[in-house]
Amino acid sequence: MFNLLAAAGMAASLLVAPAAPAAPEAPTPEGITFSVVTVNGSGCPAGSTRVRTSPDGTSFSVLYSDFVAEDGAHAGATEFRKNCQLNLLVSIPQGFSYAIAQVDYRGHARLYSGASATQSAYYYFTGQSATAETNYSLSGPYSGRWTNSDAAEVAVYSPCAEQTNFNINADLRVRAGSAEASRNWISMDRAHGEVENIYHLSWKRC
Repeated sequence: MFNLLAAAGMAASLLVAPAAPAAPEAPTPEGITFSVVTVNGSGCPAGSTRVRTSPDGTSFSVLYSDFVAEDGAHAGATEFRKNCQLNLLVSIPQGFSYAIAQVDYRGHARLYSGASATQSAYYYFTGQSATAETNYSLSGPYSGRWTNSDAAEVAVYSPCAEQTNFNINADLRVRAGSAEASRNWISMDRAHGEVENIYHLSWKRC
């Protein structure tokens, strides 16, 4: 009987034993900058996109001034989808690698009953095959501001011991559906209200 009780106690202690702590994230290095190399897409005409790095280097933000997709009344045949491909030159100290840990997207939308919209983004480093993706959906009726804070698995880390460009392909789509007689739209730009899309970083040592 004693052996059985002892065995049971040992099993219970194993079940409630605390998990080993996760390895700490590397501290944010100094001297990080993000600059736009190229901007292409129907959602970002020349001069309409700006990138800035946070003072502490833990995030960077992208601001658009003309990024809106629309469908329905008076909308052109190709206006239902807009995209913007950003190619960023990232300057980081030697010995570090970074990834996107979380993305905070913000915008505005006006969708009538029967309409729908999606916001998608794809992330990858030049020369790497690994791609991360985030998606967000809205359905009408909807009118006002929307936010999408996605902490999904977007952590594709930059290669070590080399400088490589980071690519973001942002995509907005709207379908009028049964609300085709009305103008339905989704935006991610300042023209419909001040917004800032924030990309939070995580770091590791190489």
